[in-house]
Amino acid sequence: MSLHERIVYDSTDECPYLDGEISRTPLRWQVTPPSIEDFDVSLSEGDRRVGRMLYRTDCPTCNACEPIRIPVHLFKRSKSMRKIWNKNQDLRVKIIPAECTKEKLKMYNRHKFERGLAKNETPLTQTGYDNWFVNSCAQTLEFQYFIEDQMICVSVLDVGKEDVSSVYVFFDPDYAERSMGTFSALFEIEWMRSQQMRYYYLGLYVAECSNLNYKGKYYPHDRLFNGSWHRFSNRTITKEQCIPVPHQEPLSLFDGNNGKNPSSE
Repeated sequence: MSLHERIVYDSTDECPYLDGEISRTPLRWQVTPPSIEDFDVSLSEGDRRVGRMLYRTDCPTCNACEPIRIPVHLFKRSKSMRKIWNKNQDLRVKIIPAECTKEKLKMYNRHKFERGLAKNETPLTQTGYDNWFVNSCAQTLEFQYFIEDQMICVSVLDVGKEDVSSVYVFFDPDYAERSMGTFSALFEIEWMRSQQMRYYYLGLYVAECSNLNYKGKYYPHDRLFNGSWHRFSNRTITKEQCIPVPHQEPLSLFDGNNGKNPSSE
């Protein structure tokens, strides 16, 4: 355990993703916020952030949770993704440091409760929002998506030197037909390409959980299991066929793809 962090919670709980499983997710308070370079390393080791804490799963009997990321300069949009991209070209995007407003808090709670994502939860308060998203140990940004002057989606991102972690996306349920979860990911991948960045971390992939396995639709993508990252180049690749890749690849490996527009699979 580093002098820069300390464990503030370490217990077993009911798994939120798979019935009958037990989860263990130690929370590590960051006494000193990591540098942007160290944050990239933490992401490559499977870490996620909540508030000023980092965590990764360490469950006693299950290894179904697999961190997943997209190498942005290799990514290709599928046919359905191109349709979503084209459908949302009227949107305006604003990038600001994460902050809580009444408008965003209302949208977050509508998103959770009207879409059936809340399990035995009460509505999030401003204090809860601040403690999760705003009071951060990382450089945390919001990508706000607008139709004219109406905000319809917020995406919270943690930004390192070369890598970005998607913390949470929520949107106005009245605009569900716009597929904002997918579109925001596509836009943020394009933004990362323009910034010459490397990996877009999507959090956890669980094959048997419908709330998480959709993340596997982005190709190519890497998943972390058995201590190593493995690349899935397309939907036909199995775990037995995927290619091991380093925890962190130098950006120079992607130079041949820099600046190219994504194409269909």
